[in-house]
Amino acid sequence: MAEATNAQRALTAQNYQAYKSYLIQKVHQQGGFELFDRQATYTLIEQAIQKSGVNLNGALKERLVQEVFGEVFGLGPVQPFLDDPQVTEIMINGARKVYIEKKGIIHKTDVTFENDQQVLNLIERVVRPLGRRVDADHPAVDARLPDGSRFNAVIPPVAIDGPSVTIRKFFREKLTVEKLIELGSLTPSAAEFLQACVVARLNIVISGGTGSGKTTLLNILSGFIPEHERIVTVEDAAELQLHQEHVVRLETKPPDLEGKGEVRIRDLVRNALRMRPDRIVVGECRGGEALDMLQAMNTGHDGSLTTIHANTPRDALSRLETLTLMAGMDLPLKIVREQIASAVDLIIQVSRLRDGSRKVTQVTEVVGMEGDTIVLTDIFKFDESGSDSTGKVLGELKPTGMRPLFIHRLELAGFKLKPEVFGVNFADILSSGRRQSGRG
Repeated sequence: MAEATNAQRALTAQNYQAYKSYLIQKVHQQGGFELFDRQATYTLIEQAIQKSGVNLNGALKERLVQEVFGEVFGLGPVQPFLDDPQVTEIMINGARKVYIEKKGIIHKTDVTFENDQQVLNLIERVVRPLGRRVDADHPAVDARLPDGSRFNAVIPPVAIDGPSVTIRKFFREKLTVEKLIELGSLTPSAAEFLQACVVARLNIVISGGTGSGKTTLLNILSGFIPEHERIVTVEDAAELQLHQEHVVRLETKPPDLEGKGEVRIRDLVRNALRMRPDRIVVGECRGGEALDMLQAMNTGHDGSLTTIHANTPRDALSRLETLTLMAGMDLPLKIVREQIASAVDLIIQVSRLRDGSRKVTQVTEVVGMEGDTIVLTDIFKFDESGSDSTGKVLGELKPTGMRPLFIHRLELAGFKLKPEVFGVNFADILSSGRRQSGRG
């Protein structure tokens, strides 16, 4: 499209796409757009529009600027969702179906891509600067966006209906335990108890399904680790936002184009043990590294934290058994269970309820072995009482009345938790005793 110098030209629907392509080309000609910052990109787009001489009204110009910015610097048509703080996840199922998650609920949007090639261009734009590849021989790729958001893409031939992209957004604003209490995901008593468990160096496993809030809770609990301790974190894609000063972050590495140089979670966990850590925080156990974690927990690395995919605390133990056996060691199942029972102190179950809310639904102590079975005791459990007129799930995380066997470890760490934290009310007990005495 030639630049107009004498007269303004009106933009029609028929030449909208051609004009947008022209603007994108003009911005690209200015140099390596990957190095641009956001404001510099907007300035280049404004200059290209001005030089073109095309007459644009305010709304149309704003739309063009945002779309061109998305194609040059961001994620194309879905860039506004990445900028929207209320959107937590973006799902692209081929060119014509884009979904987002808000407040735990998935919504289909009106946004579409021009074709599958535009989606493939977006994927390539994300993974190329990271030195990763995606093609027919390597049709799946994980990456991290510049803002820290988790990016997963799958393309044909394994993605039958066109390229698929899933983006789990990263929020720079640190979510606090106070915010979880405000949202109803946790109670003050349970929060006080969990803080004591972290400071007292209990080994904690956070269990939950996909999108249930495991990483969020891990991040919050990690924030309770004392400032003076040396923390080593191990993740597939770095998401944790620890604000302590002495933190070493380790991240896995995919193989290169020749299939060499891969660094797995298990490799990093083993290396972390040689780094004189006070705490090891593993983003998620999903393979043989579970055995290395258990051995670390059993050999002086108290206070370790990790997450695991499971729907109940009992399922979490079964999953740990399976992952431990994946390490390739020919261990009897009873030995594996003894390792788990002696290593793990607490399992915290997080769930995504039917209304989209995320809550802690169980806090369970791993008591020990009884025969061939690991014994569990619920300290807190979510008591659902129904739903309101809007479909919101009603209920509360309540203490069960059981005090954990490790209570002395909390006391040695300086936490004298009141009996009421565990649902024991001495005033009621004394009152009941007086009534019985009076009847006698």
